[in-house]
Amino acid sequence: MPESAFTFLSQGATIQEFRISNHNIVLGFPEAKFYKTHNVPYFGETIGRTTNRVKDAQLHDLNGKTYQLHANDGPNCLHGGKEGWGKKDFEGPRPVMRGGKEGVQFTYLSRDGEEGYPGTVECRVWYTAGKEGEVTVLDAEYQVEFVGDECEETVVGVTNHSYFNLNPTSPTIADHLINLSTTNHLALDSNSIPTGDIIPHPSAPSPNTPFTLGANHPSFDDCFVLDPHPTTIPLDTRTVPLRHLVTLSHPATKLHLEILSTEPAFQFYTGEHIDVPELVGSDGVKIPGMGPRKGIAVEPSRYVDAQRREWMGMCRLKKGEVWGARSRYRAWEE
Repeated sequence: MPESAFTFLSQGATIQEFRISNHNIVLGFPEAKFYKTHNVPYFGETIGRTTNRVKDAQLHDLNGKTYQLHANDGPNCLHGGKEGWGKKDFEGPRPVMRGGKEGVQFTYLSRDGEEGYPGTVECRVWYTAGKEGEVTVLDAEYQVEFVGDECEETVVGVTNHSYFNLNPTSPTIADHLINLSTTNHLALDSNSIPTGDIIPHPSAPSPNTPFTLGANHPSFDDCFVLDPHPTTIPLDTRTVPLRHLVTLSHPATKLHLEILSTEPAFQFYTGEHIDVPELVGSDGVKIPGMGPRKGIAVEPSRYVDAQRREWMGMCRLKKGEVWGARSRYRAWEE
């Protein structure tokens, strides 16, 4: 595994560095301690036990009960709750072989009742890296198993929340060229919860048509849908071939990033709410702050609020079952 290209942290199985041609293309902090104190934007974290928003911070029709989660986004639960898995310390990194490649494994045991979720589950995260010619490739694989005996079922959704900037010295994502594989997205209500409709996004051109981001617009914080048939989406999508989600590039650095996944959807977010103050490192050196639109988050996932009854199959984990997903990041310089 090309360790010089990647740095991972035990907290949240976080991707701290993803280096291409001496550029670190992910947002983050130079010291691990700041991920505990200032990582409000979720830089590089593994998100769980659920991703994105849960309406009214409640889980219905599980084990014949309703479960109250922590509301940390207005009335909703966002990215697992008050801390989520991104602020938890995973076991690892442990060197492993995965798919014939050298990699690292992280493990986290989420107990029954944590953040209000029922059942004890074990999450495993594997990162493997390699080269395809001049392309640096990072594979991320997620697996969650129900290991407790407190109840019969729970819900799960896991993703990585890295933000990318292919021109890292720029204060914004201006001039990034974006290519989305689809323009279909989940229409939202006033609380950012899906209405149930899947419609073309008004700010995105036709699929696979490149467009440029400016310093202030267009803005996105939307879940784009690759698979419009929610009842056929498997609990473990690792059996599904990788599909292209997004390609990013920047004319100044000549860097490119392609993101693929087995997941049926992905959140595309242009970072309007990033607000990280200037910090001072342990060596006394100032660390620049980060503001709105400093990075682009691409979060492969299930549908937002997939816990609703008609979408429950893609996230309901029962005893004896396995939840899984894979994503791939391909980066290169022209």
